[in-house]
Amino acid sequence: MGMSLRVVVPPHPLIGHWLSMLRDTATPTPLYATAMAELGRWLTYEALRDWLPHQQLAITTPTGSTLGEVVDASVPLLAVPMLRSGLGLWQGAQTVLPNARVAHVGLSSTASPEPNWYLDSLPAALPARMGVLVFTAQVATGASLEALLQRLRELGVSGARLRVICCICANPGLRRLGESFPELRIYTACIDAELNPQQQIVPGIGEPDSRLFDGPD
Repeated sequence: MGMSLRVVVPPHPLIGHWLSMLRDTATPTPLYATAMAELGRWLTYEALRDWLPHQQLAITTPTGSTLGEVVDASVPLLAVPMLRSGLGLWQGAQTVLPNARVAHVGLSSTASPEPNWYLDSLPAALPARMGVLVFTAQVATGASLEALLQRLRELGVSGARLRVICCICANPGLRRLGESFPELRIYTACIDAELNPQQQIVPGIGEPDSRLFDGPD
């Protein structure tokens, strides 16, 4: 793994609680969706803690005046949910960032080494100061996320301008991303050690697309 790759697992009991709801095979689809949205909300809070542009503003209160901090609206933000399950995270995150622009992307695995793009709504050009948050339910092999990050790099987005939000990561995917994007910062609820022969995270959270949109596995 790249020495500079930073994976942040916030030690918050609510993050642990909602992760457990995702892991449990008995969790019904509505609660699974709620759990993913809540993780999207909490992990986005953590990702923005030292990253969201802000500025001081003079404020008049009913009894005096003071300096307050407000979000700097002059710095644009772009949310990139990876279909389909990234939408579950974004549902919670959008309550934190209601004014962010949104660009949906969809990649599917194929027999070839490179994932297949079936949707790419990223802008042709991005403002120089724009921050980008990518939402993906999990990082297993890391192949699809790597392809998206490479596309963003070609658009001039990398390093401090970019952060990734996901429910769970596996070590093989993190090693792959660390080799190509050592400056990347990922916010996740947990890191699992391995993948099974089907390239699924073990113990993982099941297949997020199926459990979110199609019912139980």
